[in-house]
Amino acid sequence: MDQVKIGRFLKELRTEKELTQESLAEKLSVSNKTISRWETGNNMPDIGMLVEIADFYEVSIPEIINGERKSENMNDETRDTAVKMAEYSKNEVKKGKRKVVSGLLIIFGLFVILSALAVFPNDSSWGSIYSFLGSIFLLIGVFCALKDKTNRILVRLAAVAGCALLLFGTFSLTDYLAVTKFNRVPRFCHRVSYNSENPNQLEYDTIFYTAVWENPGTEWERVYIK
Repeated sequence: MDQVKIGRFLKELRTEKELTQESLAEKLSVSNKTISRWETGNNMPDIGMLVEIADFYEVSIPEIINGERKSENMNDETRDTAVKMAEYSKNEVKKGKRKVVSGLLIIFGLFVILSALAVFPNDSSWGSIYSFLGSIFLLIGVFCALKDKTNRILVRLAAVAGCALLLFGTFSLTDYLAVTKFNRVPRFCHRVSYNSENPNQLEYDTIFYTAVWENPGTEWERVYIK
């Protein structure tokens, strides 16, 4: 393929239309430099743009690739093939972008969750809040990533629900270990209560159990399951 010859042919076609590089660039929604690179042979239009140029100049794609006219009418089969190739190329680009976005969402979600667990102490509600937000980003990323695997939305929702249950189980297990092994209050609780009859105690209610923080902030403090 002679890119210089193709460039000269593209320039001839533009001249026949009595167009400047600037006016052509505006019609094709590209920059002036892009037109110049095509016509000097330094660069070639991608397949999608090649279809658009062929339509605009009313020539066939093989004529552009060969750098000369061979027929007056564009070959319909060749054009259809090129259009399908262009659509396939666009779909591949979309898939690539979706993979990048979903991957970033998953990584960001995990980063937020791990940062929340590492930075905020167990008795701070911010740890559970940021962990919840990170989980949302993570689940959205999983949902987007599964689009390339299946178009059935129910399957994707079921997979996301499974991931949500896995996260819930992980949070519950880490809380249980924090109470029983490390003498810390549960991070993911739905209520913290104070009993006036036991002023030295705080109760943390979770879905599965109630943890008691006795003598908080003193050397005699301890956390146990009620």
